[in-house]
Amino acid sequence: MTHAGAWLLAEDIRKFSISADVACALFLGSDKFRILDRRGFSKDIYSMIEDVVGYILSKINVEYIVKKIRREEKPEIPEEALREAVVNALAHRDYRSAANVQVYIFQDRIEIVNPGGLPPCMTREDLGIKSIPRNPLLFGLLHRMAVVEHIGSGIRRIRTLCNEHGIAEPEIDVSENWFTITFLRSWVRDVDGFSDWKTMSPREATAQSPKEVNEDTGEDTGEDTGEDTGEAAEKIRHLLRVLERGPLKRTDAQLAIGLKSQSHFRDRYLVPALQAGLIEMTIPDKPSSGNQRYRPTAKGLKFLRRQEKDVR
Repeated sequence: MTHAGAWLLAEDIRKFSISADVACALFLGSDKFRILDRRGFSKDIYSMIEDVVGYILSKINVEYIVKKIRREEKPEIPEEALREAVVNALAHRDYRSAANVQVYIFQDRIEIVNPGGLPPCMTREDLGIKSIPRNPLLFGLLHRMAVVEHIGSGIRRIRTLCNEHGIAEPEIDVSENWFTITFLRSWVRDVDGFSDWKTMSPREATAQSPKEVNEDTGEDTGEDTGEDTGEAAEKIRHLLRVLERGPLKRTDAQLAIGLKSQSHFRDRYLVPALQAGLIEMTIPDKPSSGNQRYRPTAKGLKFLRRQEKDVR
């Protein structure tokens, strides 16, 4: 029996390839400081695809849309895009590696990581256009099982599905030994909604006022920051004004709008502004680069002008 046959027929894939399983984890906040839930999946590859996708869907937000007498469920990230990413991770991973496929679910994003960078002779620019299967026999079997489509279509299909769903295309990070695809989550209110805050009642504004965050643990201290939604909207405007003068590092932008808590600034302002398309990274291919800066987009400047006009 071939390796591909064992991976597709095994009751426990680890009996044939000890690191061929998938590890999933749900974290509190946007870092790996505190794990809320952890699951491992180690059946055959087909079963793992279904189980992992099901696990992710059980941990993210789902919108219920009622159409006449039927209810339609719309996950914040399209199910088929998640499935395609999981399939790619298992079909193209390096099974010689001692590492397994890892799925990290954060408050602001989902990362799907597999061992093995791009195959030889393939570049980052080829993603979505060309493909060189690392495991051709496994890929061929999955293709005949209708689990994968044409070679080279996976990344392109994921991007198309996200665009049709109305969310940002996932970020892709490639190194010599790892391949990571990151979906940004819509866990926060769209910043375009700030224009509605001026019409909220004091009770509604108080309910949405952020709490003080412990800088070390990222946990809610239970103390109110005293910041109402009007002040929050003003900080967004202030952030855009500051960045309009020139790109800034996260720490400089945070200090410029008078915030001490890194996690509060990131979760309340930076990530929502990025997701809403009001600001952008100067090095989008390397989100964690030490040279990373942030600047307003054309949409952000338009939003700022509109907000300033409304305030006046």
